Amino acid sequence: MASTPSGSTPFARTAHTRSGTRRTRVHVVSDVHGNARDLARAGEGADALICLGDLVLFLDYADHSRGIFPDLFGKENADRIVELRTARRFAEAREFGARLWAGIGADRATAIETAVRKQYAELFAAFPTPTYATYGNVDMPPLWREYALPGTTVLDGQRVEIGGRVFGFVGGGLRTPMRTPYEISDEEYAAKIEAVGEVDVLCTHIPPEVPELVYDTVARRFERGSRALLDAIRRTRPRYSLFGHVHQPLVRRMRIGATECVNVGHFAGTGTPWALEW
Repeated sequence: MASTPSGSTPFARTAHTRSGTRRTRVHVVSDVHGNARDLARAGEGADALICLGDLVLFLDYADHSRGIFPDLFGKENADRIVELRTARRFAEAREFGARLWAGIGADRATAIETAVRKQYAELFAAFPTPTYATYGNVDMPPLWREYALPGTTVLDGQRVEIGGRVFGFVGGGLRTPMRTPYEISDEEYAAKIEAVGEVDVLCTHIPPEVPELVYDTVARRFERGSRALLDAIRRTRPRYSLFGHVHQPLVRRMRIGATECVNVGHFAGTGTPWALEW
């Protein structure tokens, strides 16, 4: 096992069945969005932590005073851009944002990267050992290799064995009018799903394209799910499909054939990981 990164908590479990065989427990989080405090405790009592992405907090839709955007432009402007986006007036939201950036005279890419780096330094230091992580749609993958400490394994279109089960990981999201940092084409996403192949547990940031799983009841809109992921679930029949992305889904859990599909929850809001044990 890799050495424990500074600032993180090592795992210590001795769970056994009655026959003496050791059981394995993993905790799964997604949509961390800046919640470093609870992230530092998310692995307690587990053999491993899995993170399904969206570490960055650009704008908290529940509290418009939190995030990179209000830090730069203030809460009133954050209120306005949330109003426009919620109404799906994306072109107006982009124009409004462009005027704000022009008003402060800062290079947008540089200012955002500086703020993201500050968040990543705190969040990656909070990961326990071992952590297996993939990207969310608001993450900046090129920066992860700088901040991932020795106990954190970053996977995207790859597999790893944990406790005798094979876990596959596919990060990122599909393209939307929101234009978040790590949105890729349907074809690129499908290729990563194909590269993972047959696994016991399929871990992704976005859900399969099922209406009940992609509809956000608070935002009152359908988020983008993956048809390729849905097809892979039906074809390869993993035991579990785990994902996040949709913060307040219409349905958090459902079966697709032999596969239990689970939205592991909006960790930024709950501070509680989802647990899987076998």
